[in-house]
This record gives sequence, C-alpha cells and structure tokens, in this order.
Amino acid sequence: MLDTRELSRRPGSQHEVERSVPAPAELGIEVLSVPEGSEVDLDLRLEAVMEGVLVTGTARAGLVGECVRCLEEISDELSVSFQELFVYDDGAAADPEADDELGVRRLEDDLVDLEPLLRDAVVLALPFQPVCSEDCPGLCVECGARLADDPGHTHGDPIDPRWAGLVGLVEDRDESTT
Repeated sequence: MLDTRELSRRPGSQHEVERSVPAPAELGIEVLSVPEGSEVDLDLRLEAVMEGVLVTGTARAGLVGECVRCLEEISDELSVSFQELFVYDDGAAADPEADDELGVRRLEDDLVDLEPLLRDAVVLALPFQPVCSEDCPGLCVECGARLADDPGHTHGDPIDPRWAGLVGLVEDRDESTT
C-alpha cells in the first residue's frame, strides 16, 4: 500500500517515490515468474488530478523459469512501465462489480494498492513461450535428449509399426550367431 495523503488532493501536485518491495506470490506465468519474496524495484510518480491520483512508474525484477523447448533453467531481468488512475473514494456508494467491469481502481482511505497493477503489468510483459535462446533446438521427440548438448543426435531409420514385432526376432538371431 502506498500513502497518497502527501498530495493533499491538490490537482497538479506530485510526489516521486523509489521503493523496493518483496514480490507477491505467483507473480508471473507457469513457466516464468518473479520468485516470491524477491526484490521488486519500483520507481513511481504520483500526481494528483481532479478525479484521483495518477500513478506512473516502472518496476524492475529478476525472473526465473524454464525454456519451453528444452526445459533448461532461465534467469532474466524484467523492466515494465505502467500507468493507472486511482479514483478518490469520497464515500459515494461505489459498486465494486461495476468498477471491475469498467476497469476503475479506487483509493482506499487515500492508500493505493499497487499489487493488482504490478501483477497486470508483469504478466502482460512476459513472453508467452520463453526460450533459453532463439535457436534452441529443444528435446528429441523419441528419447528426450537435449539436442543443444548433442547436435548430431539421431536414431536409426523408423520402423514400420506393422513390422516392429519382427525386430526382436532379428536381434535374437544375430546374438545366437555370434
């Protein structure tokens, strides 16, 4: 929570804040996220406007996850920008469902809850399918070997499944003749 009382509801007044906060749980997607409790650096500007407080800022955090092609561990840095208007809650009967539908965020006792804003900005900035490198060859579809570690990885010619049962007979015959 961020206190906006210093702006005293005077349109045009502004305040800059730099703060490091612990990352909330589940900040990211299944394969790439900001570890819970790690530092998230916030650089914010709070501006009082007629309707409320305009929050503009940047968040920087470290990411960990895994490549969707080869399952190798990934670590990276993320920097996202965001801007959101938080409307004054002047005691008028607010309808939370209508606010959610319209995308309206409200100040609660002159406090700004940045977690939903941060979560939206980070999740939308993450790649849908993170990879360790753009040319990552992935895993072998037959045995699961990491192809980047063994570029010449091959398997014999594929056997027609209708004849697969005979392979064992040929191997048994070869072993008995040696």
